[in-house]
Amino acid sequence: MAAISRKEILEKFRKMIADGVPIVGGGAGTGLSAKAEEAGGIDLIIIYNSGRYRMAGRGSAAGLLAYGNANEIVKEMAYEVLPVVKKTPVLAGVNGTDPFVIMPLLLAELKTMGFSGVQNFPTVGLFDGTMRQSFEETGMGFGLEVDMIAEAHKLDLLTTPYVFNPDEARAMTNAGADIVVAHMGVTTGGSIGATSAKTLDACVAEIDAIADAARSVRKDVILLCHGGPISMPDDARYILERCEGLHGFYGASSMERMPAEAAITRQTADFKAVALHNQTTPKKKKG
Repeated sequence: MAAISRKEILEKFRKMIADGVPIVGGGAGTGLSAKAEEAGGIDLIIIYNSGRYRMAGRGSAAGLLAYGNANEIVKEMAYEVLPVVKKTPVLAGVNGTDPFVIMPLLLAELKTMGFSGVQNFPTVGLFDGTMRQSFEETGMGFGLEVDMIAEAHKLDLLTTPYVFNPDEARAMTNAGADIVVAHMGVTTGGSIGATSAKTLDACVAEIDAIADAARSVRKDVILLCHGGPISMPDDARYILERCEGLHGFYGASSMERMPAEAAITRQTADFKAVALHNQTTPKKKKG
């Protein structure tokens, strides 16, 4: 499919906001996930390396470690996802800290392949403490992800970066981010999800702070929430009812892994519950 223009996407989203309709995006680790999400009416589909890992039964955090080349994995996944998506913008997760890419060329290639925009994933924003400090001090910091978003903005790609605090929100909005996604941590729930997370009320306070910071740079920036304990529709509803000026939700594990786990488990159990009836012992043949 051809990429849908940034202008067309933003016009649609601004009308949705004016009409009080939430914007919902979702990760797709397989073509089937993408097809099902589109059938459900999703507004954005994002593919990145963690989608492959979680749909293979591994935790999404695997996408942060050295199990494969994140940018190359996204290009491989494009051949599975892009041909089956008919009308929904598809975004690529880009590893902005990769020192072995020429970023303008990579972004131009992604646009040519049919991607409508980009997101910063894998992201060093999910690291903290000594490890995060080490990344920042050795030339692999969050600033490179900001630079990637700025470069994508120059190419007129839709940009929807993850941010983790107000400072990052200001930096990404200054770089031209169209949609700032307030990331609340690895999604909880399911068989391979995180088991520890902040509370929903803590998320409300953090998202409000991130939203205020982004809007201090540009009033028309679109804001979504993602991750942590915001894993089910009721969780998203709770947050959207309490965060002023929040425009929607972006799900990854909560959009494909957790529904698949529940549905397959339930379907298998239902088949196992089918009883055998009218069973007779076969008659022995004579002779």
